[in-house]
Amino acid sequence: MPADVLFTGGAVFTGTGEPLRGHAVVVTGDRITAVVPESEASALIGEGTRVVDLGGALLSPGFQDAHVHPLSAGVELLMCNLTEATDAADAVALVKAYADANPDEAWIQGGGWSMDHFPGGAPVRTLLDAVVPDRPVVLMSRDHHSTWANTAAITAAGVDATTPDPADGRIEREADGTPAGTFHEGASDLFGHVRPAIGADLAYAGLLRAQDELIALGITGWQDAWIGSGLGGVQDVASVYRRALLDGTLRAHVVGAQWWERAGGLEQVEEMAARRAEFAALDGGRFTLGTTKIMVDGVAENQTAAMLTPYRDVHGHDTTNSGLSFIDPERLREIVTQLDRAGFQVHFHALGDRAVREALDAVEAARLANGPTDGRHHLAHLQVVEETETARFADLDAVANIQALWATHEDQIDELTLPFLQDGAEARQYPFGDLVRNGARLAAGSDWPVSSADPMDAIHIAVTRVAPGSDDEPLGGAHQRLDLATAMAAYTSGTAWVNHRDHDTGHVREGYLANLVVLDPDPFSLPADEIHRSTVESTWIEGELVYSRTT
Repeated sequence: MPADVLFTGGAVFTGTGEPLRGHAVVVTGDRITAVVPESEASALIGEGTRVVDLGGALLSPGFQDAHVHPLSAGVELLMCNLTEATDAADAVALVKAYADANPDEAWIQGGGWSMDHFPGGAPVRTLLDAVVPDRPVVLMSRDHHSTWANTAAITAAGVDATTPDPADGRIEREADGTPAGTFHEGASDLFGHVRPAIGADLAYAGLLRAQDELIALGITGWQDAWIGSGLGGVQDVASVYRRALLDGTLRAHVVGAQWWERAGGLEQVEEMAARRAEFAALDGGRFTLGTTKIMVDGVAENQTAAMLTPYRDVHGHDTTNSGLSFIDPERLREIVTQLDRAGFQVHFHALGDRAVREALDAVEAARLANGPTDGRHHLAHLQVVEETETARFADLDAVANIQALWATHEDQIDELTLPFLQDGAEARQYPFGDLVRNGARLAAGSDWPVSSADPMDAIHIAVTRVAPGSDDEPLGGAHQRLDLATAMAAYTSGTAWVNHRDHDTGHVREGYLANLVVLDPDPFSLPADEIHRSTVESTWIEGELVYSRTT
């Protein structure tokens, strides 16, 4: 049969290994129906065939993001968005401009501020009071692990010097104990009972805006790392996806990771199974809920990432703080064993080396109790991994879910993290090379809106460990670099495997869905320090052009 679409004139990255050259890819309907030598392509061109001349660009499987927060990202783009701020003064100016432009909003909400713009990573309430003194302001940090609030918001929440730190968070304080304006981790929840919830229409608009942004970056599927309540003020994330499914506006393939409430009990397993079944009956697989997200620890910048050794203070002396394990390790093993038994995949947030060990211990306990399963459990972030732990990933069939964009020297790691870790910690930052050498399977994601969702930016750093234009040494050493094919595979076939979509996505292969991206220039033709120049020319989902850079 003649092709509906024929891609020719460029290399083809099939999902693993080096690209094919001298081949054409045939699409009929929503599927790839053949990968043939260029010499055979003309025979497949019919009257209605759309011939896409790649002109030397690369054809690749569509990217899949293994850890992303589209709703909060999209909503923040539509609210007080601080992601473009260049410093503290710029962030404050953006808050003022938004407040002035929206005089009828009772609360100013949004986020995107960077910790490295403020001393100690903790902005103070008085900065906000100076520009918005009469309305509450609550703004999530870019990494969504801290909240910046003004005095009006703190007062509205009933928080004062006598309010204790919650077990899973910390309040930055002034000398007399008064909240200074930054609330880390679970302390952000102190505003939950008074801040307005995000309306259903705004949440829906945020999802669709985020989908447009991701598709333009060549992303055709993802794993949403927080399906629950309270994310950025959205009360029911699953209901937003349900609306998109029913409206036919969800174009990407999405795996939803149901949020594990750490204060709750094992009854959540049965509740999650019921929601999983509900969506399975609603849809044929475009959106599934077979994953559970567990936060094992926090982040290193605010010293809540769980470490095997103590953090140091500003003078280089050991403190009594080694970070937070949000769930007792013994309890974590029990939870993961029950989830694994119920057929759930577990998606761990594990950033510090102690958190990584506790998560792997939980996976090991589940395997001992249940035997091997097809859970495809994965650990996201992996900022610090103790050397002996890297081999356990392959032994336990656990996936290393990497956010490669972070694996380079930049202000947040150089000023807020490394000075407060023990000697030698820099060598253990994001040890991707060690993981691969020890046989770990990789998936890749962005954690957007924590950082850019652009896969090519992340792939550039995975390969070089250096930001474009920087003359820094590779973070952790050159031996932690990945080769380009491995980094590309992590963002395509690797995440497809994690998402249980490896049977029909993640590869350019006959019978697979025609979820594809065209990259120009071909990144395999570029020097390593120029990979970031490779840009999405077009994105295709199920054989349909859904984004074109030129139209």
